[in-house]
Amino acid sequence: MNQSSMQSSPNKEVLNDISKAINGEYTAIYCYELLANQAPNNEIKKRILEIRSDEIRHYETFWHLYISLTGKKPSPQITKQCPGDYRSGVLAAFIDEQETVDFYHDISRNTDNPVIRDAFTRASADEQNHAVWFLYFMNNY
Repeated sequence: MNQSSMQSSPNKEVLNDISKAINGEYTAIYCYELLANQAPNNEIKKRILEIRSDEIRHYETFWHLYISLTGKKPSPQITKQCPGDYRSGVLAAFIDEQETVDFYHDISRNTDNPVIRDAFTRASADEQNHAVWFLYFMNNY
């Protein structure tokens, strides 16, 4: 993404939201690696690692958005402690994914920047899909 594709300069709230999204993705990447290692079987482990790959893609997208808007690199931080066991981890992941869907929808609705809107709309769809998988894991394992 180059600067010309960022039609209007974002306000501070949008930048804060992108920073929060970066931190959320960074935390999910870390926690989902731990969760995958706690999975009861290889099928679930593989699916959690696929979800983690989506989170890495979101993280990289938001990272590049932030840099293109500010000219600075973000400083991601882990914002939540990862649960210590599989069942608690799946429940926390489900809740987090559902909350993230709403958060990303809000970001996409509250910007007139098409690049930001499209990035968060696409990520929101992925997050909803992840929530469905975690709900399945909660109810079946």
